[in-house]
Order: sequence, then C-alpha cells, then structure tokens
Amino acid sequence: MTAGPAVWVEAARPNTLSAAVAPVLVGTAAAERFLAWRFAAALVVALAVQVAVNYANDYFDGTRGVDTADRVGPRRVVSAGLVAPATMRLGIVAALAVAALAGLALSAATTWWLLLVGLAAFAATLGYSGGPRPYASAGLGELFVFIFFGLAATAGSAFVQDEAVPLAAWLAAVPVGLLAVAVLMANNLRDLSTDAVAGKRTLAVRLGERGTRLCYVALLASAFAGVPAIGLAAGSGWPLLALGAAPLAIAPARFTLEGAVGHRLIGVLVGTARTHLAFGALLAAGLLLAGGPG
Repeated sequence: MTAGPAVWVEAARPNTLSAAVAPVLVGTAAAERFLAWRFAAALVVALAVQVAVNYANDYFDGTRGVDTADRVGPRRVVSAGLVAPATMRLGIVAALAVAALAGLALSAATTWWLLLVGLAAFAATLGYSGGPRPYASAGLGELFVFIFFGLAATAGSAFVQDEAVPLAAWLAAVPVGLLAVAVLMANNLRDLSTDAVAGKRTLAVRLGERGTRLCYVALLASAFAGVPAIGLAAGSGWPLLALGAAPLAIAPARFTLEGAVGHRLIGVLVGTARTHLAFGALLAAGLLLAGGPG
C-alpha cells in the first residue's frame, strides 16, 4: 500500500498546526535578540512534533478500534485503509527524527539540557493515545497540551534566542497554551460520543457534553483575559494587539454554547485554530513593537 503526499498531508491535520506555530512566534518575539536559524529550527521542532502527534493518534486510534464508521471528524487514514499501520509507524518515526535533528542543533548551540525537554515531548507524543495506559484516557490530554504546546514551546522558543526566558514569555505562554487546549477540547467535544463508546475517557467524556462546552468557552475567555498582564510585563500597550483576534472566537463560542453537533463542530475546531494562530501572530507583533528582538 503506497500513500501519496496528499494522504500524508491529510493525516498531518493542517488545521491543528496552529498549536505548533503560535508558541514559536510568540516566544521568539518575546526574546531580546533574533537568530534566524534558531527560529527556523524551533519552528521545525514544533511542527514535526505536532505532525508526529497527529500521526500517532491516527495510528493508535485506528489500530485500537477507537476510530469507527460513526466518527464525525476528518478522515483518519489508518482506519480508512489508506495507510498501513506499519507504514504509519514509519511516518511517526520520520517526524520525530526531523524534530530530533533540529532539536539537537539547538541543544548544541545553547544547552544539552534541552534534550531532556525533547525526550519528554517525544514521550508525551506517543503516550497520548499509545502505550498500556494512554493519558488521554485518563483525562490528562489537555494538561499535557498546555505544558508542551503552551509553556514549553513558548518559553523554549524564547530560550533558544536569549538562553534565558523573560517574564513576558512566561506570561504569554499561558494564553497561548489555553488556546491550544481549546483546540483539543473542540476536537474531543466532536468525538465525545464515539470516544465514550470506545472506552477512551478523555476530559470531554469525563466532563460530559455540557461541562465540555462551558469549559471550552472558559478557555477562550481566559486566554484573552490574560493579555493585559503580558502588556504590563512588557511595559507597553502593544501586546494588547492580541485582543484583535477576539472577533474570530465569537462564532466558535456561540456555536458551541448553542449546542452545535456533528459536522458543525468541525467548523468550531477550524475556527478555534484560526483564532489561535491570529492571536499568536498579533501577540508576536505586539511584543516586537514593544521592544522584542532588534
């Protein structure tokens, strides 16, 4: 079975890649200097890890029977028979190898302690849906996303520039991470019923439909509420530019509160990812204008 490039791009789930891009933009903008190759390497690490996560979820959910014909979300290529499980395992290894090479270069240029962060991220990548006790089924997926695609990715992107992490980067990591969690929660709200049947007890399954919808909206609101603190840390009002992404969050929040189900929740996921990316881009612009790398 040979899958073409389009199938691999589909399996990478481009609509979720904002979770990788936003923290690198924000963390780099919060730093005091800018080294282009380190920015590029950090972006490669983040994107490759996110792709590996998506490939791993496709593989594990496909081979464990979580993805069934009742699933509403985007097609999973393993369960659809487009990519053989063994081939998808190679895809996961390839994505992690790309991340490892870029991460190795950054570690050599800064500190070898970064390798420990990388190893933890790789373990989290495989442990979400894989292993004997997937942490997604323990309701911990959102926590790990906040840690790795919020705190670690944002602060880490600042660190590889300055070899230190300014307060503004730590504060910016919180809303960036909350929006990454909102992307995951929108995804898991859509899959709530099929995950429950398959025994995958995500946080959405544990909270129930109403609790998940309220939690999703609270994540959006909390992310935007945290922006003023970033401005205070940066000593400038420019980071408030991130509030310009708020209108993009209105429709996903409204649809979620109104009880959107099925394919309408795909639109919520896409809208959340766009909000995340716009928030990250505007916050990065604000941090640059406030006196970021120069």
